[in-house]
Amino acid sequence: MENQFNSSFFGEEDKIDVKQMIRQYLSHWPWFVIAVVVALLSAYVYLRYAPRIFETHSKIKVLDESEGLELPTSAFVFKRTNINLENEIEIISSFLIMERVVRELNLNTVFYEEGTIQTKQIEALPLDFNQIILPDSISKTLSYKVLVTDKGFKVTNLDTDKVINFNEHTTYTTDHKLPFNLSLKDQIPFSDIVDTAYNIVFTTVKGATLSLKSRIVVEAIGDRSDILKLSIKGESKELSENILNTLTTVFDNDGIKDRQLVSKRTIDFIDTRFKLLAGELDSIEINRQGFKEDNNIVDIRTDAELGLQQRTKSEEEVFALENQLELSNLLINSLKSDAESDLLPANIGIENVSINALISEYNTAVINRNKLVSSGGENNPMIQLAVSEVQNLKSNIDRSLKTYSTQVKASLNQLKSKNRRLTGRVSQIPEQERLFKAIDRQQKIKESLYLLLLQKQEEAAINLAITEPSIKVVENALSGVRPISPKSTIVYAGALLAGLLIPFGVLYLIFMLDTKLHSKEDIVDLTSKIPVIGEIPDLKKKKDLIFNDPNDRSPLAESFRILSSNVDYILPVKDGEKGKVIYCTSTIKGEGKTYVSLNLSLALSSINKKVLLIGADLRNPQIHTHISEDKQKPGLSNYLHDVDYNWKDALISGFEKHPNHRIILSGSIPPNPAHLLTNGRFKKLIEEAREEFDYVVVDTAPTILVTDTMLISQLADATIYIARANYTEKNLLKFSKELSESGKLKNMAYVINSVGANKSQGYGYNYGYGYGYGSGDNT
Repeated sequence: MENQFNSSFFGEEDKIDVKQMIRQYLSHWPWFVIAVVVALLSAYVYLRYAPRIFETHSKIKVLDESEGLELPTSAFVFKRTNINLENEIEIISSFLIMERVVRELNLNTVFYEEGTIQTKQIEALPLDFNQIILPDSISKTLSYKVLVTDKGFKVTNLDTDKVINFNEHTTYTTDHKLPFNLSLKDQIPFSDIVDTAYNIVFTTVKGATLSLKSRIVVEAIGDRSDILKLSIKGESKELSENILNTLTTVFDNDGIKDRQLVSKRTIDFIDTRFKLLAGELDSIEINRQGFKEDNNIVDIRTDAELGLQQRTKSEEEVFALENQLELSNLLINSLKSDAESDLLPANIGIENVSINALISEYNTAVINRNKLVSSGGENNPMIQLAVSEVQNLKSNIDRSLKTYSTQVKASLNQLKSKNRRLTGRVSQIPEQERLFKAIDRQQKIKESLYLLLLQKQEEAAINLAITEPSIKVVENALSGVRPISPKSTIVYAGALLAGLLIPFGVLYLIFMLDTKLHSKEDIVDLTSKIPVIGEIPDLKKKKDLIFNDPNDRSPLAESFRILSSNVDYILPVKDGEKGKVIYCTSTIKGEGKTYVSLNLSLALSSINKKVLLIGADLRNPQIHTHISEDKQKPGLSNYLHDVDYNWKDALISGFEKHPNHRIILSGSIPPNPAHLLTNGRFKKLIEEAREEFDYVVVDTAPTILVTDTMLISQLADATIYIARANYTEKNLLKFSKELSESGKLKNMAYVINSVGANKSQGYGYNYGYGYGYGSGDNT
């Protein structure tokens, strides 16, 4: 049941014989050996002269710029960095950073040293090199070759093949249009560079930058690390190390410059504001000065207090003058209303010494008069004199009081006017204070802003001076001791693999495109019902292809003995002693049916059997070529055409050592072979031959070309179908299969001719007789 399932699921064409495939390829082991040897030699030559590529790497740690104490974040809790390394990688590998490195190291100028076989890149020339052309002036690639000779320099423009010879080892003393100047270095021995050629290649800054950008590899070391690894591959270790170190410096300076840029812009802004604030402060100071001068202000608070004090004092003085005036009026009224004997009040507050003295003198005179009047008569001269004295003093007092009153009034008016001024001035103080405060406030604001900016300027200057680096160099550029390319183990392994795969691929293509039959397996893959009873080797020798000697032990003789034995197994068992009829046919011409039929008949004859070989291929007879007979010798066609011709007259004994072997040639080529084969005489011949011979071997025509074989196929006891290795197309086997399955060919079996002719297919056969099969061509 399982076999039935497998046979239904997998077709016959899907079966693969692995051992056969391995034998098929291993039979061509010389090609594999040659390919492997060539590949290994090529690998050796490549390793000998290939440029050595070294890998250089450096490591940097990107510093966190965060400052101060911060609350724990998720990054802190989970121990992740706050730095976005992807951004840092993009920055460090950006075109802008790479361009700065190119310009700093002048990487758009490349130097090479020519060797006997290879040219390698070097960091710098062993000469004093001075580039004249500016990097930005290079718009296309310029190439020059410098040869150091005994006499001087020989410079060749590789783009135009123009040669400039310098008769001394310097280019400074000669006018030229080269983009550089050269001279010898004192430190370099001349013998080390003489007869050495160097190439100088100028490229554009953009091209050099893009090239460097493609070579630099920046990657993070681990998922939680702040460290970046920078690597580059190149021939010159020194140049690669300079590139990485410069790249690190440029990247660090770029980060520092970004932070310094804030400080610089702050300082620039403050300087600009200083100029504006200085002008504004000067204007405010001038306005303040003018306001004080216009309003006669020294200090508004002091002025306010002084004004209040002056006002109070002025009011007190007014009050005092008014009192003096009232007292003066009181005394005047007293003088007018008082009698002669009435005394005037003394020391009532009049602040006039002369009036007080007059009043005192008046009172004394009044008292003296009153004493005299009391003691004498009115006509007493002394009394009259005393009365006169009182009157005079009274008049003096009156005049003095009036004069004093007038003076007091004048002073009072002045004080009142002054008081009014003081009152007005004090009343203006709030408004002046408001205006002055506005001016003072502006001044204070500008001064505080000025001081703040001054402080910020100092802070910015300090930050500018002590700007921290943006990275920490963990490891400076370091090149490996051994080159990473080429790697001998990988190159040799690749060469070995290529040496095996290339012939394998070629053979695979040959096998895949090959549609020829090569072995028994090709027939078995097509049909397992039709047996393969013989495989005839293809011998290298072109002679001795006929089984002449019955005692021959050659591979050819043994192969046909095996075939004759196998033929007996497919022949049907019949009653009586009549001979067996064996047809030998093929699909197309050239597959060796005549060759097989002739040798098969001789193999049967070698075991003391009577054998008749009939050449039934009337259109292209070939048997006569093997026995050196005339092609026109009477044979089968003559018998079939002439009813009076006896077939026994056409019998030939072609081989002396095979006395039981007879041959009937095809005879003259008739115009109508098919008609002759169906007229009944061929059947009569077969029946009569059965009585005379043990085996009748018939060499028939190819089946796919003509119908001759089909017309007489029913007379055969067995049909041997010949297929030639490396000649017969596989698709032609389907035709023979259909002939067998349809019954058009009776008891058919395959014989493969010329097996082993093509060694590329890998079929080597050995039957134990110590022979191997070479190439040959059997007809």
